[in-house]
Amino acid sequence: MNHIFSKKNRSLLAELVRTDFKLRYQGSVLGYAWSLLRPLLLFLTLFVVFVKFLKLGVEVPHFPVYLLLGLVIWNFFAEMTSQSLGSIVGRGDLIRKIRIPRWMIVLSSSISALINLGLTLIVIIAFMYFNHVNLMRTVVWFPLIMIQVYVLALGVSLFLAAAFVKYRDMSYIWEVIMQAAFYVTPILYPLSRIPSLKYQKLLLLNPMATAIQDARYALVTHSSPTIDTLYGNHYMRLVPYGITFIALLVGVLYFKKKAAHFAEDL
Repeated sequence: MNHIFSKKNRSLLAELVRTDFKLRYQGSVLGYAWSLLRPLLLFLTLFVVFVKFLKLGVEVPHFPVYLLLGLVIWNFFAEMTSQSLGSIVGRGDLIRKIRIPRWMIVLSSSISALINLGLTLIVIIAFMYFNHVNLMRTVVWFPLIMIQVYVLALGVSLFLAAAFVKYRDMSYIWEVIMQAAFYVTPILYPLSRIPSLKYQKLLLLNPMATAIQDARYALVTHSSPTIDTLYGNHYMRLVPYGITFIALLVGVLYFKKKAAHFAEDL
């Protein structure tokens, strides 16, 4: 454990994070401002289409913040997994030249996504202020909710990064999965718009759906249904938490198994 978090490894990780973050916006005119503009522009587009035209979410208090928060959390998961997917292949020259812990490359991509998340939370705070969202005591749960999302994304990222080294089709497969999952997860629409309670319960077994609904409950409105309120049983939380833990375990074990052969397969 001490070796993993040695001063040398911490310095190397910090340098990888800085490089990832600089390369991401290299050559763009607005640079780091895109970290704020991307989710904001997406939100404005979806808000006009789904709220102004289709009148979704009119029954939800502070729906603009409700919608934006869901988008920001989903974009964090999507960005972290998609960036990590090609991280090992993208650092192929570095892996061949020097001995570097392979997991550190994936971790650096995840930290870059965390930095972007921190920047986009500024937008959330601003929207909460202008929409007169009262700060509730449940806000203290928000960091724990995001830890769950990060752990889930890290497990998936490790698996994808290792698989992509040998199976380049993973990028296309993951893109299709993410597109489908985006619409299945209650991000654009309130969960109450699903007429069947059975399907509402089924959707909330998805760790991302649980995290988004919990975050909305903690920050925006207590009218946001959570897995507790739908099932009437606190123990049902163990299902999405269990899926999150299994995703991390599978990701770590698969990555560890494949890491020794990365230099040969690249």
